[in-house]
Amino acid sequence: MRRYLLACMRLSILTALLFGPALPAVAQVTIFSPFNLPAAVDQGVRKHAGIPYADGERKKLDIYRSAEAKGPAPVVMFIYGGAWRAGDRFEYEFVGRALAAQGFVVVIPDYRLFPEVRYPEFLEDNAQAVKWIEDNISGYGGDSTRFFIAGHSAGAYNAVMLALDRSFLREYGVTMPIRAVAGISGPYNFYPFEYNEVRDAFDSAPSPEGTQPVNLVTSDAPPMLLASGTTDPIVRVENSQALAEKLKAQGIWVTERYYDGFGHMEPVIALGSLWRWRMPVLADVTEFFQRFGAFPSGTPRPVFTPEPPAAQQDPMTALIAEMDAILAPIAVGGPK
Repeated sequence: MRRYLLACMRLSILTALLFGPALPAVAQVTIFSPFNLPAAVDQGVRKHAGIPYADGERKKLDIYRSAEAKGPAPVVMFIYGGAWRAGDRFEYEFVGRALAAQGFVVVIPDYRLFPEVRYPEFLEDNAQAVKWIEDNISGYGGDSTRFFIAGHSAGAYNAVMLALDRSFLREYGVTMPIRAVAGISGPYNFYPFEYNEVRDAFDSAPSPEGTQPVNLVTSDAPPMLLASGTTDPIVRVENSQALAEKLKAQGIWVTERYYDGFGHMEPVIALGSLWRWRMPVLADVTEFFQRFGAFPSGTPRPVFTPEPPAAQQDPMTALIAEMDAILAPIAVGGPK
C-alpha cells in the first residue's frame, strides 16, 4: 500500500506541475493532491460538497462530519490561504477530514479572490459563510453554540479579522459567538505593504492601518492559538509574536506554538494524516478548542508520534521546501 501511495504521490506531483493550471477546478490536480488521495486521508468521514451559502460561483462550501458522530457536534470553519488570490476548498479535503475525525463538524468555504475582489470583500464573503453556518449547521449535526474558526496563511488573517472586527459579522446579522480561533502561519502585522500580492489586495483600503489585526485587539477578543513554523519565509514568525503580545496586553488568553525548523506550508499539511507525524498541529488545535468548550464531556487528545511511518521515504519534503521558496512573501513581520 505504501509503495502504491508513493507512486500516486509522484504522479500527482508531476501532473500538478505540468498540467494543473490548465485543468478545470473540479478535476484539477494541484500540489495538494497527494495529501488528498484516499490512502492519505482520515477515514470514516462523510462529506457534503458544493453547498451554496450565498449567490455566486465562489460562494459555496463543503461540510465534513464523522460517520460515527452521535448528537450535535462542535463546529469549525476552516479558511484556506493563498495570498487572497488563489485557493479552492477541494484542495483542503485532508484538513476537513482530519478535524472531522476528531469529532468536529467542519465547514470549508470558497470565497472570492483578487482580482475579482479586494479588501474587504473577501472578509465579507467569509462573514456570509458564518451566517449560513449559524442558520443551517444544525441540519448537518453541528452545534452553533460551540463555534470555532481556524485558518492558514491569508485564511488565518481572515479568521482573526472576523474575530477582532465584529462589524463584518454584524453586517450579516451573525449573533453566535466565536469561542476560540486558531491561526496557522498567519500575517497579522504587514503594513506598510511591501509586496505586490499584498498591495494588490489591500491598497484600496481607506485606512491601511485598520486592516492590521495587531491594531484591532481589544479586551473583547476571543482566545487565540497562534501557530507558526520558525523558518517560515512567507509570513515570518514575528507576525504571530506581535499579535500574541497585543492579546496578552489586553488580558486575552493566547497560546503560542512555534514549530522549530518548519516553514510556511508544512504546518497546515501536518494537519492531514500523511504528514501528521512531523508536528502536533492537529493535537494542538484540538486541545486548544477543547479547552474552550468544544467537547463538554471530554475527548481524547489526538495521538502524535514524532516518527515517520515505517519505510516512508517522505518524497514531499524537498517539494514543499520548493513551494516555500517560490511563493511570494506576504509579510516580513517585525516591530511596529
